[in-house]
Amino acid sequence: MTAPPSAPEPLSLRADTPLRGTVSVPGDKSISHRALMFGALAVGETVIDGLLEGEDVHATAAALRAMGADIVCEEAGRWRVWGVGVGGLLQPATALDMGNSGTSTRLLMGLVASHPVTATFVGDASLSARPMGRVTKPLGLMGASFATAPGGRLPLTMTGRCPAVPLRYALPVASAQVKSAVLLAGLNTPGRTVVVEREPTRDHSERMLRGFGAEITIDDTPDGRAIGVMGEAELRPQAITVPGDISSAAFLIVAALIVPGSRVTLTGVGVNPTRDGLLRVLERMGADIVRTNEREVGGEPVADLIVTASDLTGIEVPPEVAPRMIDEYPALFVAAALAHGTTTMRGLAELRVKESDRIAVMAAGLAACGVAVEELPDGLVVHGRGGDPVPGGATVAARLDHRIAMSFAVLGLRSTAAVTVDDTRPIATSFPGFVDLMRSLGAYSPE
Repeated sequence: MTAPPSAPEPLSLRADTPLRGTVSVPGDKSISHRALMFGALAVGETVIDGLLEGEDVHATAAALRAMGADIVCEEAGRWRVWGVGVGGLLQPATALDMGNSGTSTRLLMGLVASHPVTATFVGDASLSARPMGRVTKPLGLMGASFATAPGGRLPLTMTGRCPAVPLRYALPVASAQVKSAVLLAGLNTPGRTVVVEREPTRDHSERMLRGFGAEITIDDTPDGRAIGVMGEAELRPQAITVPGDISSAAFLIVAALIVPGSRVTLTGVGVNPTRDGLLRVLERMGADIVRTNEREVGGEPVADLIVTASDLTGIEVPPEVAPRMIDEYPALFVAAALAHGTTTMRGLAELRVKESDRIAVMAAGLAACGVAVEELPDGLVVHGRGGDPVPGGATVAARLDHRIAMSFAVLGLRSTAAVTVDDTRPIATSFPGFVDLMRSLGAYSPE
């Protein structure tokens, strides 16, 4: 799984006419991972509709199968999971191949940490360059042990401890993955495990764990929001519908905003308030985004989004919103490039340790396409084109990063000369069908 096809797949997208149509985006990647994991820890059958059919989620499913869960894809988007129960994970016979998925790696490490299991995690070149120390530190305090490549990176072998030691852990950096890893380790740990976060991060784990029957507490304390889980939990199987992924929708939203005359409706998008930072920032910039048919699906708020092309104005984005939209910043950088005035974005140090250094890679690509940018240690300043197309004419290196690839594909829709993404294969990790969907809205690839 870690070896991509031999030949890169370059892409340019153009739009000579407005983008129009009603589409749905793939299931939320964060929720898809968690639905599989919690189903694997429940006793009985969990049915999941709308699961993301991407490589990252397939990596999670394969790892859980290797540790004893029975997981089948019944039809497109519908999966069934027969779990082994909390404490029932088995010793995997081979290394767990995480491909490009940091979420799979960090959350599964949390599961293994409180089981009597030794597991080796491997990944592709991009994932193997990402540090895992923020997860190994708290899991080590709970009793797990690790052998890693230099710098705390993959390949990584960990041995869980059972029983593990309950922990109260204050997150040094806002991270839903670290929070979730500790809570997952706490499921099979006697007593209460608590994570304290100064800034709220996406709360899918807390919501879904409650749905599966775990005893979750959430308290406001002087140090921040304290999320606790009572260990030795018994999870009940569930029927889950996964909402559309706001992180995938971000690229379509920005595309509709920057191509004049466009009007696109995105159905069934998750608008969890810990994930809707991009919508709120774009609205402050002048974006016409209407939420309709608001409802709740499986404990998650969902809405249809009607997005109309808009004149955007640059703003200073408050750093405190970063945890609510960290994955959406590459798309926001593109919106900022077409806006009037300057957009300043800080508090984004987390972007430097994603699939690529997203600040550096986006800054270099935008500059190559004729956009004036200033790279900051923890962010980016983008001087917008005032609504005029970017010059374009560059081939941008995606650096094995799906969000970089989609961002520059969208930028090419509003460029004078074509913008070429050197390799779109990584897009399959989170948004298979992205190119076909863009074409259905009116984009095309020049000959």
